[in-house]
Amino acid sequence: MEHSRYPKFTFTWLGGLVLLGGLFLGTIAVSLFNVFWMLVCKENLQYRDWFFMLSNAAGFLTAIAFFDFFIVRPSTKKKLNFNFSPTNFYTYLLIFPMMLGMMFIGEFFTSQIPVTGPFFGKYYDFFTKLMDQLTDNPLVMIITAVIMAPIFEEIIFRGIIQQGLINKGVAPWKAILFASVVFGLVHGNPWQFVGAVLLGTVLGLVYYKTKSLLLPMLLHGFNNLCSSVLILYTKNESFSEAFKVTEWVMLGIGILLFSLFYFLFMKKYKVHYSEL
Repeated sequence: MEHSRYPKFTFTWLGGLVLLGGLFLGTIAVSLFNVFWMLVCKENLQYRDWFFMLSNAAGFLTAIAFFDFFIVRPSTKKKLNFNFSPTNFYTYLLIFPMMLGMMFIGEFFTSQIPVTGPFFGKYYDFFTKLMDQLTDNPLVMIITAVIMAPIFEEIIFRGIIQQGLINKGVAPWKAILFASVVFGLVHGNPWQFVGAVLLGTVLGLVYYKTKSLLLPMLLHGFNNLCSSVLILYTKNESFSEAFKVTEWVMLGIGILLFSLFYFLFMKKYKVHYSEL
């Protein structure tokens, strides 16, 4: 790793504050632009479909840039850089079914969280209305969820947080779990939290073994594409309803898929990956 072109930075609480500061300032900058636009053009851009996409991109890009300039470059004398190399085709045949299995498992556990009651009911109604607003324009939803989110989020959660913790000496499984939990928390609701943590562990495992950030980005995009298609064509983000089977059947299929392909990918597949 001494001769690697990828900087061996570490992730600490200071790096977390820098990421949060960049995210906050990027979002504020877009909001101030909207205020300026309202004063000059008498139009609130928040009602435009693409404005959320712009705000999302600005926040993530600023967070990544802040981490690069204030953490990575001063400590490593290199700019933030990641391995985005593709791998052999057989790897993809293993990781996508593994991811699909975890998606089925995640849906089952998410479905066990209440959507009614004094707390969950109001929170779920608010979350549903927010999602309805975000999915008004299918094109904007696809661009945001399937392209932008996987790129930005994988750079931050797997590339920066997970790898930064591993570089610091944290055990890989702890780094993967920590990054996955934070990934779940930033979604801001219990229904996405469970799925995000479970799927984040798969994304983390794939990145840890392959050393390429391209693969978790593709898997993340695959998950979000499936969710987007379900929302657009079934009005419900549910595989069990789309396939007309019970949640227990989907759980069983998910466990079989994940267990088999996890074993093949993590235990049986002895390919050595390198990011040098």
